[in-house]
Amino acid sequence: MVKLISLSLVVAALSFQCSPVPDNRIEAAASQQAAFEASSIHQFKVAALDGGTIDFVSFKGKKILVVNTASKCGYTPQYKDLEALYEKYKDKLVIVGFPANNFAWQEPGSNAEIKEFCEKNYGVTFPMAAKISVKGKNMAPIYHWLTHKEENGVMDATISWNFNKFLLDENGKLMEHFSSNVKPMSEEIVSKL
Repeated sequence: MVKLISLSLVVAALSFQCSPVPDNRIEAAASQQAAFEASSIHQFKVAALDGGTIDFVSFKGKKILVVNTASKCGYTPQYKDLEALYEKYKDKLVIVGFPANNFAWQEPGSNAEIKEFCEKNYGVTFPMAAKISVKGKNMAPIYHWLTHKEENGVMDATISWNFNKFLLDENGKLMEHFSSNVKPMSEEIVSKL
């Protein structure tokens, strides 16, 4: 009888030890992994200027320069340098333009008009997203991610005008934010490619 009780206690103890018990360490690691993945621009897909889709996961392994653009701005000639930068470094860099009408109504055109303007005047071949808002209550999710540290894990940033630039590394992690007056072919940008 004592042996039977002892054996029952041993079996009960073993089954208690082997029963699935939530491990907070596993949950924390899974949460950290999810946060790490969410802090990559590769999670985003956006509408393209030509009606297609730009899937940022397809840019893994390349640096990404994200630029909010406008057709009637004093910085609009930067399109020429953006295209030159893209042509020179396209084996390791992709540029994505985001037309936006947030500053002094300097991008009033439709997607079709913007596309024609960029191709005709500057020969733009880098990917261009459909027109969005880069600030305010209608800010596009990708720009919310770019400008909020709690989402991108790196920094808060303010879009001060057209042609602000965000540089991301090959894993889609935010590296740097540049103001409008930093030219695309400047040493500040080129040295990080």
